[in-house]
Amino acid sequence: MKILVCIRQGLDGEINPFDACAYEEALKTDGAEVILISMGPMTAKDFLLRLTRLGAKKAILLSDRAFAGADTLATAYTLSLAVKKLQPDLVFCGRQTLVGDTAQTGSMLSVYAGYSLITNVMSIDSITDKITCTTRDMGVKSASLPVLITIERINTLRLPSILSKQGEVEVWSAADIGADVAKCGLEGSPTRVLKTFENSSGKRKCKFIKPEELREVIELSLKKAKEKIPVSKTGDLKLPRVFIVGTEPEEFAKTISNDITVLDKTDPHTITEMIKNEKSNAVLWASDAWSKQAAAQTAAMCDLGLCADCTALETDGEQLIMYRPALSGSIIAKIVSLTKPAMATVRTTKQGGDTVVCAGFGAKESLDKVKAFAESLNADMATTRKAVDNNILPYPLQVGLTGKTVSPPVYIAIGVSGAVHHIVGMQQAGTVIAINLDKSAPIFEYSDFGIIGSVAEVLGE
Repeated sequence: MKILVCIRQGLDGEINPFDACAYEEALKTDGAEVILISMGPMTAKDFLLRLTRLGAKKAILLSDRAFAGADTLATAYTLSLAVKKLQPDLVFCGRQTLVGDTAQTGSMLSVYAGYSLITNVMSIDSITDKITCTTRDMGVKSASLPVLITIERINTLRLPSILSKQGEVEVWSAADIGADVAKCGLEGSPTRVLKTFENSSGKRKCKFIKPEELREVIELSLKKAKEKIPVSKTGDLKLPRVFIVGTEPEEFAKTISNDITVLDKTDPHTITEMIKNEKSNAVLWASDAWSKQAAAQTAAMCDLGLCADCTALETDGEQLIMYRPALSGSIIAKIVSLTKPAMATVRTTKQGGDTVVCAGFGAKESLDKVKAFAESLNADMATTRKAVDNNILPYPLQVGLTGKTVSPPVYIAIGVSGAVHHIVGMQQAGTVIAINLDKSAPIFEYSDFGIIGSVAEVLGE
């Protein structure tokens, strides 16, 4: 069995953490011949050589000036040509990179390569002539080989042994894979970043309260249950017609058009036919797991640009202008699509219950008390990456860039520092209440209410 693992070198020079999990899953597969593939400059060759020491038979580096500046669609096209040349039984991808944060390339690649698709894999349960996986949000899924799967952050990549040897790295150019350079790199990318700026969205004016006021504030916040972050500003200029897949993106759609058509959430092939046969200026999708997967597949079937996880939209009456966070949420990118209709997933889906209690690393010594507090509120539990990395709480509860997104009416962060990659996952909550010993903790910048104190001081002994 041949497994091809798609990996990307991060800005820190190391392997993208989701890709590292995909690589480890491939190495754990009995009898598998593992091959790595990456697209990047020639300097990435040493990076790949180091990784072959872990067990990959070889690595392929797709390197050509024509590949530079590629968006997700152009990247998927280029990778697909290599997949067709190698013909692996399985393709493993990490869920997303930490650069673009889109989680689109794997789904698009499956379309261009002609592979079945399973996304957001939490465990690989069996591999025969088909693969069966447990996914994060869509239950147990099976598909006959060849299959592409995208993998969550579910393991830790092994270290090389002292006796391990480097494999070989082959460099393939556009000519080596028969690429149409007009479909590669910046030239073949239908989305364009017009501008980037520091992400200050989600910041709030924090009012510090006393511990005895906590319950009352929670009750009042649940009654109000109002959105704290506007999704878009409604302008006078509108697009003539907009499609939305499902009803969830309707609030976004109303800000850019007065003519909105709802498409049923059906299979991507059916939606593709509707998009091709009926004229529209934009197609908006929700941000649940199915919508993200189907949007990326549809974009590849239609050869359309797709902007992921938009937090705001606007229009000049002709073009859709999309805003989304990138680089772990530290910047906001202003993006347009060169293809029509423009396509975007928008952050609309309410995930989680009415109240979410998040226990951060700072709450590790009082975890039972935090859990009891959450239970008393009938709240869902959540956690941070640092708490997961230190085995305090399990990964499925992690909120943030490498976890999940929640948007409850009330979010209570206990012992959470407020790193930007966590804020990305909870900044659309209605009311945010932070409890922390450190008054200078960044989490207070993104909170409506704050309490200075330990868990014991705030929740009681």
